[in-house]
Amino acid sequence: MLNPDVIRPHFPALKRTLNGKPLVYFDGPGGTQVTQQCIDGYVRYFSTCNANNHGAFVTSQESDLVNDDGHLVMADFLNARSPKEIIWGQNMTSLAFPLSRSLGRLLNPGDEIILTALDHDANFSPWRIMAEERGVKVHTVDVNLKDCTLVVDDFEKYLGPRTRFVAVGGVSNAVGTINPIKQIIGMAKAAGALTFIDAVALAPHMSIDVQDWDCDFLGCSTYKFWGPHNGIIYGKESVLETLPAYKVRPSDNALPGRFETGTQSIESMAGVIGTMDYLVSLEPHVTPASDGRTYRSARAASLHRVMDAIQLHEQGFSKHLLEGLAANKKVTVYGITDQTKLGQRVPTIALRVASESPRETAERLGNQGICVWDGNYYAINLTEKLGVEDSGGMVRIGLVHYNTHEEIDRFLNAL
Repeated sequence: MLNPDVIRPHFPALKRTLNGKPLVYFDGPGGTQVTQQCIDGYVRYFSTCNANNHGAFVTSQESDLVNDDGHLVMADFLNARSPKEIIWGQNMTSLAFPLSRSLGRLLNPGDEIILTALDHDANFSPWRIMAEERGVKVHTVDVNLKDCTLVVDDFEKYLGPRTRFVAVGGVSNAVGTINPIKQIIGMAKAAGALTFIDAVALAPHMSIDVQDWDCDFLGCSTYKFWGPHNGIIYGKESVLETLPAYKVRPSDNALPGRFETGTQSIESMAGVIGTMDYLVSLEPHVTPASDGRTYRSARAASLHRVMDAIQLHEQGFSKHLLEGLAANKKVTVYGITDQTKLGQRVPTIALRVASESPRETAERLGNQGICVWDGNYYAINLTEKLGVEDSGGMVRIGLVHYNTHEEIDRFLNAL
């Protein structure tokens, strides 16, 4: 178990109070609080080397070094082969749309792609719109409504000789289901299809190893794992080299700049570097296990050991929450509730309270200093299938590693 006394002092926002009580941040899936190291990175960058790229003067050169380390640190976090495979941008959604245009140039009428009904719409609409424009057929993998898991057999049903692309989320941002990513990637590769993994909801909860998974693309957003508002696309170098890029002239054709438009938020990279320094600092406080994997650097190995420990730690949160919610007969929980399957979910839990709209529940909790989300969180295919879209969606409770069991008890009592 991770020690909250070690973790929480790194997050200044956790000191905030409302009506004399600490705020409870159960809004993590929408964006987490940031570390002091992240804030320090911002301040240091703006105070010392705020400049545009590739200048012949000292602040620009120092800024370029921050840019370089920003790509390196995310390559470590994702265990990519090279920083050239890391593309920075505003957020995953903003990066997915231009990538869909690039991929669309490789597709022809009659080709097929596979999406899922469990995904955030950022991993659905960019590819669907591209398919409509290119005359490509879209198959949508269904959801088991009893526990909000994917109907994995649908992949077998839809994969075929015309399948060119498969997009699937790592974790449901609405109900916390962990999808069998390696299995799905393996099935897609066997059919010769490219794969895109939406890891936005996964990144705060478990380690990501793009080499082990062998995916072609992966997207995440740093504000979901204790950093600033930025997005990342990982792209396998051999695949990126085949894609056209949409850029202004003159353009940098070398990776990763080939797919990065405009001047990046280098101050945000400085913040992310600080966040990764925080994660590495936790390694002495976890019990590392040898998993037999090979990492691109010592920092990558440290980051993955810490994220593995976070995943195990958070299973205790899921257990505590689900046990408490099961005792409340007015609450309906959507997703995996089986205590023997905690390894198949993260502590992101969606629910509704009888005779109360999700907004009313969120407001009632918010008035007591407990921050939760309500609505569909852009998982609109799922809320429509569950029959809750027209009545306000669901209440989403989302924990990350800086939360505590005491906060869970406070939430359960307030609920």
